[in-house]
Amino acid sequence: MDSLTQIVLGAACGEIALGKKIGNKALLFGAIGGTIPDLDVFVGKLLYNNEIQAMAFHRGFMHSILFAVLGAFLFGWITYKLYNTGARKETTTQQNWIWLFFLSIFTHPILDCFTPYGTQLFVPFSDYRVAFNNISVVDPLYTVPFLLSLIVMMFFNRKRTRRTWWLKAGIYISSTYMLFTIINKFYIDAIFRKSFEKAGIPYNHFSAQPTILNNILWYSVAETDSQYHLTFYSLFDKSATADKIITVEKNHDLIDMSDYNLQTLAWFSNGYYNLSKKDKIGTYKYVDLRYPMLNPNDINTSVFNFTIFFQNEEWDILPFDGTSPKKEDFAKFTERFWGI
Repeated sequence: MDSLTQIVLGAACGEIALGKKIGNKALLFGAIGGTIPDLDVFVGKLLYNNEIQAMAFHRGFMHSILFAVLGAFLFGWITYKLYNTGARKETTTQQNWIWLFFLSIFTHPILDCFTPYGTQLFVPFSDYRVAFNNISVVDPLYTVPFLLSLIVMMFFNRKRTRRTWWLKAGIYISSTYMLFTIINKFYIDAIFRKSFEKAGIPYNHFSAQPTILNNILWYSVAETDSQYHLTFYSLFDKSATADKIITVEKNHDLIDMSDYNLQTLAWFSNGYYNLSKKDKIGTYKYVDLRYPMLNPNDINTSVFNFTIFFQNEEWDILPFDGTSPKKEDFAKFTERFWGI
């Protein structure tokens, strides 16, 4: 999920591990631990000159279970050596710090698994990306109550029972909302399944996810042999099915997708992508169709799209190339949120 959410969750893990011993400092160290996996965005750019490979590195090894274990021992040991000095000597143990960093690092990719982006939990043993698609990468209803609970908690002494009460409140409220999104996911999947069948679309498989910032308006893409079918459904819709469906041609034969970098890009999109030629010779528009359009009526407002080009004997991308969002598109998104 977004950085703020991971900081909040990491801070809560810090409180669980060391709050009773070091108070609010545990929140800070937990927040640092919760941020570490997302540093792979910068590490990937250092390791790879190719943007496709750098993008694929995100939510890879540094989001794996193995990294959580190794990172916990490494960062726990380093922090203990730095912290265990002067007046703080013997106030904590190395095991305390290992536990803090394990909790804060491990819960980061676990939380990411619930989002549509996908997380490679089992690297280096498998590149399978776990993605439950039940919550948006940014959802204030998950984050804000959790954050407010921790802020209130900070004003209580580390030994007060009320401090623990507020920590539990934040965890219980956020977890209850997460449970709602999971149940909602099953309900929405059934809606989309019925919608595609009603429209007579013989899909091979489909993917569904909530749109940004909410769990009310959902988007789905269904794949047939030569096309994709895109649609939206809001919990406020009067109909029991999604009735407006946009059809998009795959156009996968525009370029040879057997190239290693392009295969990586297709893997990143779980196979849900379409291609089109751009004005400049040798460049193509690649749209990752797992992610919804900003304007539910216009495929050209897909935010997650790239320009593909061949340079220096390899295929590469210019990330997120597209027109700037327009007010009219935001208006259409908001209008669709409230249902039809």
